Amino acid sequence: MIQKLNEIFGKALYAIRQYPLVLLMALSASICLMFIAEDNFRTSEKVFTLTKFTLVSCLGISLMFGLKILSQRIGKQFLLELGGILFIVLLYFLLPKLEKDFTEVYAFLLVPTYILSHLFVSFAAFFRKKTEMDFWQYNKNLFINIFLTTIFTGVLTGGVELAIVAVDQLFDFNFSDKIYLRVFYLLAIFGSSLIFLLFNEKGLEYLEKEGAYPVVLKFFTQYILIPLLIIYVVILYFYSGKILLNWELPRGWVSYLVLAYSIVGILAILLVHPLKENSAKSWVKMFSKIFYFTLIPLLILLLTAIFTRILEYGYTEPRYYVLLLAIWLVTVMFYFILNKNQNIKFIPISLFAFGLFSLIFPYFNTFSVAKRSQENQLMKVLNDHKLLTSNQKINFKKSVADSVVTKIGNEFVFLIKRNDKDFLLNLIDTKKSKDLAKNINENNFWSANSDLYYSFSDIKKTDKYASDYDRLEVISDQNIIDVKDYQYVFYFNRYNHGNKKIGNDNFEIYDRVTDENPQFKVILNSDEEADFSSLIKDLVKKYKGKVGKVNVPEISMEADLGDYHLKMILGSFSTEQYRSNTYPNISYDDAYLLIRKK
Repeated sequence: MIQKLNEIFGKALYAIRQYPLVLLMALSASICLMFIAEDNFRTSEKVFTLTKFTLVSCLGISLMFGLKILSQRIGKQFLLELGGILFIVLLYFLLPKLEKDFTEVYAFLLVPTYILSHLFVSFAAFFRKKTEMDFWQYNKNLFINIFLTTIFTGVLTGGVELAIVAVDQLFDFNFSDKIYLRVFYLLAIFGSSLIFLLFNEKGLEYLEKEGAYPVVLKFFTQYILIPLLIIYVVILYFYSGKILLNWELPRGWVSYLVLAYSIVGILAILLVHPLKENSAKSWVKMFSKIFYFTLIPLLILLLTAIFTRILEYGYTEPRYYVLLLAIWLVTVMFYFILNKNQNIKFIPISLFAFGLFSLIFPYFNTFSVAKRSQENQLMKVLNDHKLLTSNQKINFKKSVADSVVTKIGNEFVFLIKRNDKDFLLNLIDTKKSKDLAKNINENNFWSANSDLYYSFSDIKKTDKYASDYDRLEVISDQNIIDVKDYQYVFYFNRYNHGNKKIGNDNFEIYDRVTDENPQFKVILNSDEEADFSSLIKDLVKKYKGKVGKVNVPEISMEADLGDYHLKMILGSFSTEQYRSNTYPNISYDDAYLLIRKK
């Protein structure tokens, strides 16, 4: 037993010495998430900073591992790891400083970067001439180690969590609920990274060592994956036949089906690579030979579907990536059909090159293409409906259908999220539309969309989906809250207002503000309550029938509750009156409950 423990600790110490930066990145990500858990996921600058650290640290795990593997082949470990650290620091500063600026645009930066870092691991040590089987064995062992790591980490995490529950229940330790989340983050990220490194033993030397083809992988590929793909391609071919018979354009979602078949099919080809010339089942040999030929009509279908959407709606980042994947698949297809000296290394290396192109190539990267395309789409809408004045400003006095205004608003939101302020500000008279210009400058895209809609003075109600409701937003001008007469301040909002405690006293926020009879209360110890419902009811009554934005000095109300005096303050209040509903939908945000003992 002691010998086994010594062996495990010895391997762990070896992994720490060999991969210190990989484990440092994993530990950093785990600690950041543990601190976020302590803060109860409240929106704050600190939590957002920790989230950014988590994102770049998780990326650093695969990047540093890939660089370490590369250094085991070519040396120069210090320079490679220094370059990796500089890249991670650069990425951190590329992310926005404020949470409100962290839009889905950054997903199109981070997700491809994560994929590229994992692709890099797959071929990092194979730039120099090595056999195709060395490359396959290396990736096969990586694949198996990832699978085993997932199982081991799941069992370890579940076992430790159950042990904590047992100790808590049996010995009355009364652990905080947050301990389970902290343990999960530590084991799921740092623990899994350490387990993965233990499986890799000495790294490259072990990973590219030749071994027997795993029986489980052989069974899965031959009897499950490839037969399913054959069924899948038959369905897609029947759908293609239906399109030809009816002479209709393919539906948009067929793009994702073709991509799924193509990518999973390529994965299957890679998995059975050593088997295709020997003892594999007949359908495996057949599938390996004809797979790339089966892609020809499907890729035509894919390109038709994506170009139909692009020509009608322009490029967005998702459409750009669908088209890029389609072009990559065409490239791979021709490579394996026409090239007699084909090598499976071409698959990850070419995909890595296409992905890198999409992020960094000037003018043709995904962000530049999407922004230019949607600028053109916006100008097309404005020109088609003659909404531009002689000096190329939007004429807000002209009569326009609400569906058109909705299209313009959607384009404004898209471009604001991509920081295209100058282009948008050139389209509006900033003196006449001060609020709109201010919200564009501040990247406040939802308010900008609302301001844009209500800037048009003559909107025709035609589109039931675009104009089925009237929206009112009441905004408090109280940016700084005076708390000198109070001892406690609790922040909450419409979606997150869990119980608050002061000593043994428990405060519960109760709201049912969307009902016919809005209720907004603070309940003390499930017994006494302070009713703030009139704060909501009075606002609804006072501004009934009004739309747009209204600024008020303060939205607040005071009340006594037991031994406490309370003051409720709302940062904003909004109503959406749907024509199909008798009562408006009510919402609020950035609420504060101030408390003092009498």
